[in-house]
Amino acid sequence: MRNYSVAVVGAGIVGKKMVEVLLERNFPCGELKILATREREEAIAGKNIRVEKTEINSFSGVDIALFAGTEGEKGASRIFGWEAVKRGAVVIDNGGDFRMDPSVPLVVPEVNPHHLKNHKGFIANPNCSTIQMVVAVFPLHREYTVERIIASTYQAVSGTGRNAVEELENQVKAYVKGEKIRNEVYPYQIAFNVIPEIGSLSEEFPGYYTEEVKMIKETHKILGSPDIKISATCARVPVLNGHSESVTVQCRKKINIGEIKELLASSPGVEVIDEPGKSSYPVPFAASGKDGVYVGRIRKNPALENAVDMWIVSDNIRKGAALNTVQIAEELLKMGLL
Repeated sequence: MRNYSVAVVGAGIVGKKMVEVLLERNFPCGELKILATREREEAIAGKNIRVEKTEINSFSGVDIALFAGTEGEKGASRIFGWEAVKRGAVVIDNGGDFRMDPSVPLVVPEVNPHHLKNHKGFIANPNCSTIQMVVAVFPLHREYTVERIIASTYQAVSGTGRNAVEELENQVKAYVKGEKIRNEVYPYQIAFNVIPEIGSLSEEFPGYYTEEVKMIKETHKILGSPDIKISATCARVPVLNGHSESVTVQCRKKINIGEIKELLASSPGVEVIDEPGKSSYPVPFAASGKDGVYVGRIRKNPALENAVDMWIVSDNIRKGAALNTVQIAEELLKMGLL
């Protein structure tokens, strides 16, 4: 197998995790360079690794460029993404800047790898909360035709970045010591609290925050089904890592809960943990550091016809960002598109 020159752009939580995942999965890297806003050394994957300053010429000779992205901010891909493509690299971007660009495939390998076939050198990684939801919803859509999705998310602070993780830890320490709790990252203290605000208010969907709009529009694009009616409410919770979602899915065809459990259990990327009588269901603490999308509390919804309720948990930094990006690269190799 040929070895490839790989660049990871970003050395924060997601960038570091991308490097770890590349190494863990033995991705065929002949050369691996880490790029960021400034030159320095960083502890990555248990080693001190040199980080280079990102320049346009950094992408000369690079085969694959993985952009870590920063949710809610304009990512490095806006400056360097298409320039990297011009220099021969295939870009896989975890940032949100090009996800809805009609010329850019938005891909979850377990769901729509066929969208990679006509890529123009630039591929987008979906939002973390969207990824875990569509991995669980897609098998139902394929079998029963999904008509409506109602989602509520409970999202970990790691999704905001390293500063948010430190803020939660510092607030808990301050509470234990009886000290004043300070907040800078979020509009309220996050410790022992729930904040129903992720992103900025949307003009397109009045009253919705942008994280909720991402779940609506990205799901339509990934599933290729713009007629599905989708609503989402996204909240930040005092969890370090791992997003949880309560999702109701209404289908066109008559559903069978036993069949749905079997269908999910046999679907790529999904692991079913569903013995509620034994308190066996997915929780973010157990999902953190793991690859799967974990589904439990699978039950018939009594308020809607042909509807199922599910509880979906996944590591938002791993599957929701770094792993999905690397899986896209692996899929490109498998399909001979690199």
